Amino acid sequence: MVKRLMDFLFSFFGLLVLTPVLLIVAALVKKEDGGPVLYSGTRVGQDGQEFRMHKFRTMVLNADKIGGSSSADDDPRITRIGKKLRKYKLDELPQLFNVLKGEMSFVGPRPEVPYYVNMFTEQEKQILSVRPGITDWASLWNSDEGAILAGSPDPEKTYQEKIRPEKIKLQLKYVHEHSLFTDFTIIIQTLLKIIGH
Repeated sequence: MVKRLMDFLFSFFGLLVLTPVLLIVAALVKKEDGGPVLYSGTRVGQDGQEFRMHKFRTMVLNADKIGGSSSADDDPRITRIGKKLRKYKLDELPQLFNVLKGEMSFVGPRPEVPYYVNMFTEQEKQILSVRPGITDWASLWNSDEGAILAGSPDPEKTYQEKIRPEKIKLQLKYVHEHSLFTDFTIIIQTLLKIIGH
């Protein structure tokens, strides 16, 4: 209950304070190719409930029809402005709306697409017992997934072999050890990582 209240208050005031930034980024994305400003992809949240997770669009139109859900830094689908937004994680800002609505939290396992959730073992399904978040231990471990996937002839396969196992392990660690102290620790480390990027 305390965590949900904090999520609501911080996302509400965060959206108020960041409104100028959101408007500027939205204008830059729109100017790139005239397409939609937001990308809203289906993700699986707490208790297996699907929801639409919002991001500023960083890829060309219909990118999901051209390639898979995993994208490397050298993915030709990423737009010019998209590369900059991804570098500084500005594409994630619209997820504050997901936090405000209660679909996500600031801290929690990153929500996956249904395709990967369907691969969960019984143990891995524990990840769905908590609200997904913008950042977690796995995000800190692998803050630049695109760099690992860069140059791979098959990003989806590389993701499953090199990223997914450790990501699952760290997400389960959060599920078993989460607390307000843990959340504050992750938030501070995330901010330091972004500032030092």
